[in-house]
Amino acid sequence: MSTHFRTAFYGFCCLSLWLACMPLQARLNIEIFGGGMERIPIAIVPFADEGRLQQRITDVVAADLQRSGLFKLIDPTGSTPHEPAEVNYSEWSDRSASALVIGRTIPLPGGQVEIQFRLLDVAKQTQLAGLATVVPLTQLRVAAHRIADIIYETLTGETGVFSTRIAYVLKQGDKYALQIADSDGYNAHSIIEYTEPIISPAWSPDGRRIAYVSFENKKPVVYVQTLATRERKAVANFAGSNSAPAWSPDGKKLAVVLSLHGGSQIYLINADGSGLQRLTRSSGIDTEPNFSPDGRAIIFTSDRGGSPQIYRIPVSVSESAKAERLTFEGRYNVSPDFSHDGKSFTFIHQHNGRFNVAVQDLATGQVQLLTNSQFDESPSFAPNGRMILHATEIKGRGILSAVSRDGQTRQHLSVQTGDIREPAWGPLLKQK
Repeated sequence: MSTHFRTAFYGFCCLSLWLACMPLQARLNIEIFGGGMERIPIAIVPFADEGRLQQRITDVVAADLQRSGLFKLIDPTGSTPHEPAEVNYSEWSDRSASALVIGRTIPLPGGQVEIQFRLLDVAKQTQLAGLATVVPLTQLRVAAHRIADIIYETLTGETGVFSTRIAYVLKQGDKYALQIADSDGYNAHSIIEYTEPIISPAWSPDGRRIAYVSFENKKPVVYVQTLATRERKAVANFAGSNSAPAWSPDGKKLAVVLSLHGGSQIYLINADGSGLQRLTRSSGIDTEPNFSPDGRAIIFTSDRGGSPQIYRIPVSVSESAKAERLTFEGRYNVSPDFSHDGKSFTFIHQHNGRFNVAVQDLATGQVQLLTNSQFDESPSFAPNGRMILHATEIKGRGILSAVSRDGQTRQHLSVQTGDIREPAWGPLLKQK
């Protein structure tokens, strides 16, 4: 059994392989490689008076759009319109810009700032979208991500995910920490730290809670923690191993992997830890459950056929429920995660001695490899299905990375020192 197989398939065994990691408050640095075949040319003019703020709004917006791989940024140097009446559309057309972003910031008393922005169609010389909002100075990045989401959604027709968050586990010395950060890696902070391993973070559908596995009591136990209050509860603390939590789409249940009755099998429990029900019954190891978006099925990893593969089973406690094998290419396919529309799933596929992120279409069974690195693990779809967050290794050091659904755009989310692992992309958050 390979080291990487133990890492991705048996879950907690991976932790013995980790090295010293990043400072607990460091932010992620993002490097972008490649880009989509057709990118939307857009110019973003620095907002009026934003230079007086501690954070320039347009810098965040431009970085968000560039990371998506769907936009080509046009240099706005030499022209600074802030209102539609000031725009010379012919000039921007000559620069090959299809869209133009303009705006202003207005400092207000009490540590507040008003932000105004407009998205303009250069060819039609019309406004496509806009926003005027007042936010505290501490929420400038939040407002910028919201603006980037509006631009992304208006120009692509897809839901923007710049306002979402990511979670991951890191290790520094003998300390493990579960961290949460904005989707661009900023505002990282630890929600829990221990000298024993923490693994398998999983976001609740509303983004208010995270389930994870902690070894703080010298055995794997599943906890659910409320982010706003930091209150947490052990929801699976049965005899043996408790691991791999996954939320149902309605947030009422968790799928967990227990060795309560011998080998590792998948069970369902209520989110408060009550109502335990066994789901799978096999002579192999069943692990890494993931709910379908409609909540009617679970995909999971199992070696019941002799090698680790992806299976699907109805969410039913019926003794007659049969698991259907989904992957057939190669002898190693693990760590499945459904796409937002339920039409495909991402997973780790072994190919020519490498362990790479792949996507399989459920209707056709067609598999597409998206990465070519040596060791990838823990893929997690963005809530709009456009990108996939995963862990990988660069020069022997673990980092986070992301790849577009078509494999054309890749991002390395790196830190100055150490390893980070176990990424999970959070859900879309409802605007207040």
